Amino acid sequence: MSSPIRARKPGRPSKVGDNQDRRSRILDIAANQFGLRGIAGTSLSAIAREARVTPALMHYYFGNRESLIDALVVERLQPAIVSVAEAMMAADDDLRSQIHCFVRSMIAAIASRPWFPPLWTREVLSEGGLLRERVIGQLGAPLMQRLRERFVEAQAKGQLNRDLDPNLLFVTLIALTLFPLASQSIWRSKLHADQITSETIANHALALLERGLEMPT
Repeated sequence: MSSPIRARKPGRPSKVGDNQDRRSRILDIAANQFGLRGIAGTSLSAIAREARVTPALMHYYFGNRESLIDALVVERLQPAIVSVAEAMMAADDDLRSQIHCFVRSMIAAIASRPWFPPLWTREVLSEGGLLRERVIGQLGAPLMQRLRERFVEAQAKGQLNRDLDPNLLFVTLIALTLFPLASQSIWRSKLHADQITSETIANHALALLERGLEMPT
């Protein structure tokens, strides 16, 4: 999956390895700060202080605020989404395998990036989020459309419950994978559920998708 966004990397580092490590660390800190406080509520100087670098060095690596946001999308968010898409392309083509692959690869991508759920909630899902068009319009839409087409095709073949709406089914997949990790700071403490792992969340999601609540009629 490709994106027209290209993050600028200004300057000519004298020590490429050290500079790349420092730049990567600044980007990780920016992702975390943006998730905690929102992009609009986080200044470049605050990121610089957290990273223990000067504002001049921030400018050296990213140029300006827009370039930092572009770099965040290209180097942090895009790889997460692409990893899910690539995993699904490598999976078997039947719908069950595709859904299993989406759930497990999505949860793995999110769990390995703790900043992802709060950043997604603040800047993609929220109205006016500064990353919505960058992420959904340029990265997420192809994956959404592909899954919807698979749902429509499966329903036509009688392989999927016809009472399900193909559009809402994608929303359901996101809710079962992203929301538990985005809200875990609440339910882990309130339910005393620290023992629940990413694997538990994936298995729970797949059990709901395949068998529902199995309530007797």
